[in-house]
Amino acid sequence: MSALTAPVPEPVGGVAPGDATEAPGDRRPTPVPILQPGVGPIPGDHYLRATADTVLWGRLPCSSDDAVLEIASGESVTFDTVSHEGILDDQGKDPASFFARHGVPRSQVLDDAIEIAASVARDPFADGPHVVVGPVHVAGAHPGDLLKITVETLVPRVPYGVISNRHGKGALVGELPRGEHNVSVFTAVAERDGILHGTLPIVEGGEPVVTFPLAPFLGTMGVAVDGAERPHSVPPGTHGGNIDINLLVEGTTLFLPVQVEGALAYVGDPHFAQGDGEVALTALEASLRATLRFEVIPADAARAAFGEVTGPLVRTPDYLVPTGMDPDLDAAMRACVRSSLALLHGRWGVDEHLGYAYLSAATDFDISQVVDIVSGVHARIREADFEAVASVEPVALTSAPTPDGGTE
Repeated sequence: MSALTAPVPEPVGGVAPGDATEAPGDRRPTPVPILQPGVGPIPGDHYLRATADTVLWGRLPCSSDDAVLEIASGESVTFDTVSHEGILDDQGKDPASFFARHGVPRSQVLDDAIEIAASVARDPFADGPHVVVGPVHVAGAHPGDLLKITVETLVPRVPYGVISNRHGKGALVGELPRGEHNVSVFTAVAERDGILHGTLPIVEGGEPVVTFPLAPFLGTMGVAVDGAERPHSVPPGTHGGNIDINLLVEGTTLFLPVQVEGALAYVGDPHFAQGDGEVALTALEASLRATLRFEVIPADAARAAFGEVTGPLVRTPDYLVPTGMDPDLDAAMRACVRSSLALLHGRWGVDEHLGYAYLSAATDFDISQVVDIVSGVHARIREADFEAVASVEPVALTSAPTPDGGTE
């Protein structure tokens, strides 16, 4: 059962009656408990908080980084992720004060957001905005394998988020926002017919009368790159990173080619909702508690199931979703078509010209985002269309007990 449709839990984490953000036109507190660090359900086999010792701000892990957690293939981790919105320099680097201007009491501002803003180093001119948690060493992961990351639960930690537009970024560079300032739109969460929605006004300072359903996902899931240089957190790549594919909701899976021993996986950039394209620069950015399961697919098993996978591959209950990325959107589209053809041939043995025909007739190609330096396109290949064609499933590495009681 999704956290967005489940019965509303009792408030936890310091939310008392009358101390929660109220829905527009509705005096009841929003049904989102405040998940401060260590508070509330933690369903994973392991728990990783966002602290000065477990996060990078604006950079992604590389092979020279030490793991902050070691797990076996098949185990799950509950991460407390922290949104960058409200903690950035142009917002004052003081989330308690930033959100207080929007009527949020201190008890609803996350303690880890305050700690990170005050104590984690970031160069605002050289580094990206994203807070990433990790890296996590997954035993048995070797270069050439695939790391399978299954999204089990995504739970909002707060009843609000922020959508931002900054000059030099977004689809309308230099046109929006008007004037010489950045625009950060505070967005409260309200319940509508048992489902959580984001809310917006139609005029500045007006009542929030526009509502849209939440569909939480992590914009950033990745593996470390080989080498001693930490990548910038904004552009995605073969390592995953800031891919911003909104299909990665609860119950979906991301496959990433492992580049270093142990994979050194990380997550971040939590979203409550995002449209394909993410045209303003950010979507509805807000902190999530995410429980993910990590499994190693050995190289031979990966090739038998999907052929050669050279970049992020998403799987939903209905679709296989190959990706294409490039600073030029047209080139990203072409890269996605090539990835799709390779997947069709590798998984089902489809001849190239027949795969090309199939993609043109039956597959949607969506723009993941156009705002992250490297644009992204992803294709939705319906697996049911190939139910009459033989295929194999990717078999994960199983961890065997060792004499000392651990795993190998």
